[in-house]
Amino acid sequence: MDLKVETEELDSNRPPPIEVFAHSSTLHGISHIFTYERFCIKRCLWLVFFLGSLTFLLYVCVDRIHFYLEYPHVTKLDEIATPIMTFPSVTFCNLNAFRFSRVMRNDLYHAGELLALLNQRYEIRDIHLVEESVLESLKVKADFHNFKPRPFNMREFYDRTGHDIHDMLLSCHFHGTECRPEDFKVSRKRKILNSAITQGEVRIVQ
Repeated sequence: MDLKVETEELDSNRPPPIEVFAHSSTLHGISHIFTYERFCIKRCLWLVFFLGSLTFLLYVCVDRIHFYLEYPHVTKLDEIATPIMTFPSVTFCNLNAFRFSRVMRNDLYHAGELLALLNQRYEIRDIHLVEESVLESLKVKADFHNFKPRPFNMREFYDRTGHDIHDMLLSCHFHGTECRPEDFKVSRKRKILNSAITQGEVRIVQ
């Protein structure tokens, strides 16, 4: 009697056959592959269809992942022919808002914190991030011992420390005619954003 009960307990712990799982699964086609029927041709056909569909699914997934990793982009270009073309407006944007070589001690005294070079105590800010070639010159300019500040004009500062078109314009031709620095003018529209001075615009004279 004890042997029979132990056998029944072992049978209850045994996993169900694959046919039971196949018939309860929502995976389409698997119930026709693992079935109690003995028709080999029908089961083989369903197996071929199932493996074919699975292979096609894996192929599409791998192809789309490979396509995504290529980071594709589309560039659309419309070309319009015209006999007469006006020279377009050109803007030179320099990441350096000003030339450090043109900055004077009086500039640092009034705008050193605005330029992110000095802190509120007129000390060099983040000295470990300053390049060695600039650090010595910055120390000299930031020495305000016995220094008497003079009036500060932001426009004069821009005009003096801003980049010169003669240095930035290396080569310019339009319809066979050479463009010169005299053909450009400096825009007076400048903004102060996030406590940093942005570069003024340089546009062509029409």
